[in-house]
Amino acid sequence: MSLEMRGTLQQKLDVMSGEGRNGPWQKQDFILETGDRYPKKVCVTLWGDKVNELERLNEGQELNVHFDVESREYNGRWYTDVKAWKIESLGDAPPAEQVPPRPADEPFDVDDDLPF
Repeated sequence: MSLEMRGTLQQKLDVMSGEGRNGPWQKQDFILETGDRYPKKVCVTLWGDKVNELERLNEGQELNVHFDVESREYNGRWYTDVKAWKIESLGDAPPAEQVPPRPADEPFDVDDDLPF
């Protein structure tokens, strides 16, 4: 299952790392606040090399996050992870196309067929 969520980066939490049976691992959580009518804060996790993507982002920045949701059972309790696999910054949009100003001595074009 692949989902998308848009929101504002509220907080970057510390990088966690360790050694597992498959070798070293690292992960980092961040808090994303949705822009809904009733905003929600969601803790999203980045794993492995994806942790580096968070370094280039600033708190307060608008993001579009692609993620998967996965649950697992441990000792009779269920835990759910929101795992991001792609982050797009919405604040880096190119500037809007600028229309050059009209020279002051150039008259406006008047269309006499206007209904008003």
